[in-house]
Amino acid sequence: MKKSTGDFSSIIEDITNNSKFNKLKRELHHGITRYDHSYRVAKWTYNICDLFNMKNTESITRAALLHDFYVDSDLSDYNSYEKLGEHPNMALTNSLKYFELDNIQQDIIKKHMFPRTTELPKYKESWLVSGVDKVVSTYEMLRFKTSLYAGIYLLFIFEVIRLPR
Repeated sequence: MKKSTGDFSSIIEDITNNSKFNKLKRELHHGITRYDHSYRVAKWTYNICDLFNMKNTESITRAALLHDFYVDSDLSDYNSYEKLGEHPNMALTNSLKYFELDNIQQDIIKKHMFPRTTELPKYKESWLVSGVDKVVSTYEMLRFKTSLYAGIYLLFIFEVIRLPR
């Protein structure tokens, strides 16, 4: 039996009502906000768990939502490349400040950037969220960021060659 969309909302409600988590609505990530990215990863994860009737859907979905729970100022001492490896630790630190997490949830958050982070995910749930994050990130980069850059490039071309508008 399929779970309703309302179940998804109730699973994540306390997280989406958290003031620190809501700061992600102002953080750019893959051409959209980090909040929207995290929400998309959680929703896809929820749907996959639901499809396969996984027993710990709620736990996995919550960890998927928290996988990028950091703001840029949390990692201001790192360059862009270093942030790729460090942000899972910061997301875990922030998540533990506000929410109780089991071992699987902690592993999901900490290792979602494998292979950039060298520690191998320990649980199948960690592999699932890591894979979903990569698919969603690729989609977002192609859909949002690439089109943004193409638009900027076209504006530049129009100005350089002064095409009639």
